[in-house]
Amino acid sequence: MSAPLYQLKAEFFKTLGHPVRIRVLELLSLREHAVSEMLSEIGVEAAHLSQQLAVLRRANLVVPRREGSAVYYRLTNPQVAELLRVARTILSGVLSGQAELLADLRAAEPGTAPERHGQSPR
Repeated sequence: MSAPLYQLKAEFFKTLGHPVRIRVLELLSLREHAVSEMLSEIGVEAAHLSQQLAVLRRANLVVPRREGSAVYYRLTNPQVAELLRVARTILSGVLSGQAELLADLRAAEPGTAPERHGQSPR
């Protein structure tokens, strides 16, 4: 019996749940990168980057290619780049809403309840 789709999705998103992995995928969304390039861009130890690349390889999100002594990585599917773009859009909306709420809180006079954006005070 195969795992339910929601469980597979949860595992997929767990794979994405690390800042270094997200940064690697963002870089690879632009173009193929050598490991040495990613090291300088991301600023982590080589062993740590290697560990995170292994997680992404096991999830079939990236694929390596060797050229001489250099190892290059690319995305296995361009839709990963689209997923990151959608996540950025969602996050921008969430943060924008939080910024509006923060502005409302800061604008409220002491001793009065802050108004929520788009709602009248109670």
